Amino acid sequence: MSTQQARPAETIRIGKIEIRYLVDGSGSGDGHSGLFEMRLPPHSNVPPAHSHRDAEEVVHVLEGRLRFSVDGIQWDLGPGDTAFTPRGAVHGFSNPFDETVRTLTMLTPDIGAQYFREVAAVVKTGGPPDKAKLVEVMTRHGLVLAPPPAI
Repeated sequence: MSTQQARPAETIRIGKIEIRYLVDGSGSGDGHSGLFEMRLPPHSNVPPAHSHRDAEEVVHVLEGRLRFSVDGIQWDLGPGDTAFTPRGAVHGFSNPFDETVRTLTMLTPDIGAQYFREVAAVVKTGGPPDKAKLVEVMTRHGLVLAPPPAI
């Protein structure tokens, strides 16, 4: 059995969103889980709806409320609520409410903190983010952008 040595959690800021990686399982090569805390202030810009080619995702709300959708079904999750996203399912989230939401998210296998560092670097360039660069980062880390909804 292998263990990961404890180290200070890294906080990655993407716009107003804060990602604090607690366990980065991406470097193992063995499909380990990763765990991060997310703080999402009200009305923050969020990633577009997407799926994970290789990962399942579990989101657990610690504080506040989170609007979460999986394959077109939407819920408003509150403290203690948990949502599961199967591999390949299109999902998204937002915080249209008036308080910051704090969640724990587990990805199996983990996409890793490096994904969020790369997204942060694209977003921090000033001005509107380069959508092509964001899609390239997403694709390289196994995320698939959802097609726009049919009208």
